[in-house]
Amino acid sequence: WGQRKNLHKTTENHNQPSNALGCGCVAQAVLSRGAHGGPMTVSVGFAMAVTIAVYVSGGISGGHINPAVSLAMCVTGRLKWTKLPIYILAQLLGAFVGAAAVFGIYYDAFMEYSNGTLEVTGPNATAHIFATYPAPYLSLINGFADQVMSTAVLLLAIFAIFDPRNNRVPKGLEPIAVGLLIIVLTCSLGMNSGCAMNPARDLGPRLFTAIAGWGMEVFTAGNNWWWVPIVAPMLGGVLGAITYIIFIEIHHSDTHPGEENDVYDKYELTNM
Repeated sequence: WGQRKNLHKTTENHNQPSNALGCGCVAQAVLSRGAHGGPMTVSVGFAMAVTIAVYVSGGISGGHINPAVSLAMCVTGRLKWTKLPIYILAQLLGAFVGAAAVFGIYYDAFMEYSNGTLEVTGPNATAHIFATYPAPYLSLINGFADQVMSTAVLLLAIFAIFDPRNNRVPKGLEPIAVGLLIIVLTCSLGMNSGCAMNPARDLGPRLFTAIAGWGMEVFTAGNNWWWVPIVAPMLGGVLGAITYIIFIEIHHSDTHPGEENDVYDKYELTNM
C-alpha cells in the first residue's frame, strides 16, 4: 500500500468502519457466548471489515488504516514524514470512535452479559472485545516476537499485492486480496494474542475501554501487555517492507515507458 508522489488532500477516520465492524464481530461472538459467532466468524469478519474500509477510503487518501503501514511507507520513501502524525492521529481517532459505536449498539448486551460490571479478566471479561490481550501462557518476549513476525508478513505481502511490476492482482481487487491475507494471518498466528498487527486498532479501543468503565486495568492486565501491540507492529512493518524491497523489488527489470498503470500517480496507498 504505497506510492511515491502526489500526496493526498485530506485524511479521514478510516479506522472507524473497520474497527466498528471488526469489534462488532467479536462482540457478537462473546456476548452471545458463542451462539452467534466464533473464531472463524471473527477472523473473516475483521478481514472483510478492513476490505470495506479500504474500498471506502481508497479514493481519498489511499485507505490508510494502520500506523505500521504508514510508518513503513515513510521509511521506504513512499510517504512524506510530515504526513505521518496526521495519519496516526486520524487512525487512532477512527478506532476510538468505532469502539464507542460497538459499545453503544451492544450496551444492553454488555450489561446483561456481566450483570452490569465491565470486567477486564475473569469468566465475564469483555475488554478483549475491543483490544488484544495475551493468552495466559504467553510471555512478553514471545508476544513481542509474535507481533513483529505477523506484521512483517502483512507488510511484505501488501507491498507485493500493490507492486505494479510484480504479479499484482487485477485493478480494483487489491482490498479483497488484503482481506484474504488477513484471514490467513489470523487463522495461523492469532492464538497467542489475537494478531492485532495494527497499533491504532489496539490502542484506540483500549483508551475507550479505560474511559468507558473498564478502568486502568486495561493497561496493566497481561503483565502490562498494552505496549506490545503498539511497538512490535511498527517494528515488524518496517522489517517486512524492507525485506520485500531488498529481496524482490530491486530485482525487477526496468519498467519500459508506457507500461506503468495510469492511476499510479493518483493514490498514495492503494497503488504502489
